[in-house]
Amino acid sequence: MNPKAHQPDSLPAPGPSALAQSEALVAQLRAELDDAGGWLSFERYMERALYAPGLGYYSGGARKFGLRGDDGSDFVTAPELSPLFATTLARPLAEALQASGTRDVMEFGAGTGKLAAGLLIALEALGTEFDSYAIVDLSGELRERQRETIEAAAPTLAAKVRWLDALPERFEGVVIGNEVLDAMPVRLFAFHAGAWHERGVVSRDGVFAFEDRAVSAADDLTLLSEIDTDTANDDYVTETHEAARAFTRTICTMLARGAAFFIDYGFPRHEYYHAQRAQGTLMCHYRHRAHGDPFLYPGLQDITAHVEFTGIAEAGVETGADLLGFTSQARFLLNAGITEALSEIDPSDTKRFLPAANAVQKLLSEAEMGELFKVIAFSRGLDDTLQAFSSGDRSHTL
Repeated sequence: MNPKAHQPDSLPAPGPSALAQSEALVAQLRAELDDAGGWLSFERYMERALYAPGLGYYSGGARKFGLRGDDGSDFVTAPELSPLFATTLARPLAEALQASGTRDVMEFGAGTGKLAAGLLIALEALGTEFDSYAIVDLSGELRERQRETIEAAAPTLAAKVRWLDALPERFEGVVIGNEVLDAMPVRLFAFHAGAWHERGVVSRDGVFAFEDRAVSAADDLTLLSEIDTDTANDDYVTETHEAARAFTRTICTMLARGAAFFIDYGFPRHEYYHAQRAQGTLMCHYRHRAHGDPFLYPGLQDITAHVEFTGIAEAGVETGADLLGFTSQARFLLNAGITEALSEIDPSDTKRFLPAANAVQKLLSEAEMGELFKVIAFSRGLDDTLQAFSSGDRSHTL
């Protein structure tokens, strides 16, 4: 594949070793395309681009998390923006541990380890007793970064941390996943010529491209039936989230007692599948620039889609778990006391206070992360709601 066929002039080219990694993945994808008769579902392409062993974006060695494109990273997450995110998130986690009488924490997709380190420190500062902090992450490179970050920031608590290669059948405690659901592979569908088509991947003249195929009679298009195709624009495109729903069912089935929190960007179903959202939410991130080409440097860029939270809620409740709450990130953090945490920094210490205040503003602002990002939580064995969902709960919108 000629990568220049997909390289916008405004995006930097990768170095030779990174490009070689991408070309190795492209070779695997070409072989799989040939074996599949020349057409792959986009879900399968996205899964391989992100998680192919040793070559995918999350399973390979490329740097992902950081503040600027010139440090080699592609995007920034809330824990990277401010330590106050972890400090604040620790409060509802501690409340859930106490209310459920459990003593273990499990984090999915721990990134650089900053959230884990911050939660370990904050939980200890709150006087919360816990036995272990388990991390589930597919990337060996990230595991090492996580280990280094945690040992540097919380050396006395590092012994509590362990990395899991497989999920336990049963878990009692608190689960946290920050920006995990959006990284699950999605299926793409397009409505045109009066019918739904699944959008897949083909190779044309050595370059990956989209190609639509009529859906089979066996496909369950119940979710898509909610879209008013009479008013939708021609060639309406959207996603379905089978992988994210399956992941949610797995976690909520595993959760025997405690709570599971997921923080991500997205919408309830009635907003997600609105007829005016004509081109879906699929997006790619490369060197802190967002663009819409998932075929640019496979394995070297993030491919993501917004979360359809109604489906996530349904998946969790189907297992018998309770929907603990659903609200915006801003409301969740405000209820959990982020402004109080900020107030503990002396405003006269401008070198500390101003960056902290700016980061909190990004976490809370409707124009930044505060409204687009949501928090959804499930529970078993909790009799009451948590303070973080005490006002502004939007469960009724799901």
